[in-house]
Amino acid sequence: MTETRNIAIAEYDYPLPDERIAKYPLTRRDSSKLLLYRSGEVSQDTFCNLPEHIPTGALMVFNNTKVIQARLRFRKETGATIEVFCLEPELPNDYQLIFQQSKECTWQCLVGNSARWKSGVLTQVLLVNGCEITLCAERLSTGAVNSVHFTWNGGISFAELLEAAGELPIPPYLNRNTEEGDKETYQTVYSKIKGSVAAPTAGLHFTPEVLEALRCKGVDLEEVTLHVGAGTFKPVKSDSIGEHTMHEEYIEVSLDLIEKLIAADGAVVAVGTTSVRTLESLYFIGEAVSENPDACVDELSVSQWVPYEREHSLTAVEALTALADYMRRNGMKRIHSHTQIIIAPGYRYNIVKAIVTNFHQPKSTLLLLVSAFVKGNWRVIYDYALANGFRFLSYGDSSLLIP
Repeated sequence: MTETRNIAIAEYDYPLPDERIAKYPLTRRDSSKLLLYRSGEVSQDTFCNLPEHIPTGALMVFNNTKVIQARLRFRKETGATIEVFCLEPELPNDYQLIFQQSKECTWQCLVGNSARWKSGVLTQVLLVNGCEITLCAERLSTGAVNSVHFTWNGGISFAELLEAAGELPIPPYLNRNTEEGDKETYQTVYSKIKGSVAAPTAGLHFTPEVLEALRCKGVDLEEVTLHVGAGTFKPVKSDSIGEHTMHEEYIEVSLDLIEKLIAADGAVVAVGTTSVRTLESLYFIGEAVSENPDACVDELSVSQWVPYEREHSLTAVEALTALADYMRRNGMKRIHSHTQIIIAPGYRYNIVKAIVTNFHQPKSTLLLLVSAFVKGNWRVIYDYALANGFRFLSYGDSSLLIP
């Protein structure tokens, strides 16, 4: 654990010129480049050919989260604009319930221009389905993250309210405002479960045609849910990662998938780092219920450093079997939990055997995750991508990593 905590983030820096950051997506999602990394060898293809590189019978797991229009703007009588960025509900286990609320709800939020909102209630009037709706926001607590209580009239759901009043929060490094086209292109074609404030961007390359080609090849396509938080893509600002605090994210996984993971001997192709974090967290949840079969669900959250605190002797199948047995005993078809896991060099992957992922920011925890997966060989991959015209970050190109 000490070695991992002492990793200097400066060792995970690389030059990324602004012109290499893809500001807009390609017209066709699956026409992006695909870097192939197999056992240390690097080559390239086009993403539409991904099914040719996935073995028949593989289990492939996608994150089905949907990005919400989380950015709300209020204008005070003085003319000042206050931006309220909804991060997660106060009761994160109740995402579905929160979005169904028709009068009030409370969210953890970032507040822009916070100094101009010292007190009082912010309001804005909206026209939704021909009805006039007044949305009010009251700040209950201040700090880096604020507790904001929303109230509104008209009987519409909070989901409908965000659709009408909110703005899709595209990444700040794109250095542009959200445009109408982003509402479609910044969602995966298989997105379903509302709750993320950033897209699981590896999935943006998939088209219905690529998904159908994978099915025709006999690849089993399954889904998990991890609601991506705003902290996912932020660079590590401390000198060592031991001083960096990961944000906690909500995850949801079905018993059916866990049983399929067991049948696949715990081996899976993960689409995106969010799927990786979800799947690898299952190992530690399974370990926890193996050691404490009577644990309540609230005790099963995966903390940041749990992978590094001691030896973990269970195999992936043993941990997953313990989790499946726990869910059956408790009549659970799905498990809802949270993960704060940080995957960095020194981490032993338990479940994920291949990753489809984009190219990540310098000095980010996502780059640490990739480095851990390819046994520290990330520079070979990134040097190749930089030398061969690959586009970087959320709207950029993709890679298939098979160490």
